[in-house]
Amino acid sequence: MGAITQLMAGRKGIMETMNNTGTGWIRMEFRVPARGLIAFRTKFLTETRGAGIASSYADGFEPWKGDIEYRISGSLVSDRSGTATPFAMMNIQERGTFFIDPQDEVYEGMVVGENSRNEDMEINVTKEKKLTNMRSAGSDSFEGLTPPTKLTLEESLEFANEDECVEVTPEAVRIRKVILDSSERSKQSRKKKSAAQ
Repeated sequence: MGAITQLMAGRKGIMETMNNTGTGWIRMEFRVPARGLIAFRTKFLTETRGAGIASSYADGFEPWKGDIEYRISGSLVSDRSGTATPFAMMNIQERGTFFIDPQDEVYEGMVVGENSRNEDMEINVTKEKKLTNMRSAGSDSFEGLTPPTKLTLEESLEFANEDECVEVTPEAVRIRKVILDSSERSKQSRKKKSAAQ
């Protein structure tokens, strides 16, 4: 109950009724903006360990309740185009969670994962292992590589920040920066900071 209340409070939800039947089930009713329900289902099922039941209906219009902070983490952004390699991903995986598999094609400005810190990080996921007498390039192993998180369309919409957009194709749902070129992005962010001061 506490986890769901906290989850709804972060999405500008206001509890209207709560009924504890004493049988282990609690019925709670919230009034929440429709935008607060984007990607709510996944988190709800995680918090209730799959046992929760949620339903919603439109109940009219109300004044703006304010911004909803969906995430406090940053993005891992590919700094070049190419094919993601297990070698590069192994070296970077402690920095966050990946959304891509090894051998996936990436491009500059594509969001390839979630950073554990609250700022964006430019990374090279296409770096290949140097060839030596003892090793060959084909000896890359996927062992020890954490499986990627595959975001649905709804989860991608929730994850995307103001400077990001969701790209939908028949094969995949991807998140990318609106401005793909990293130098252009840094110029824009400097302009915004100077304008804010």
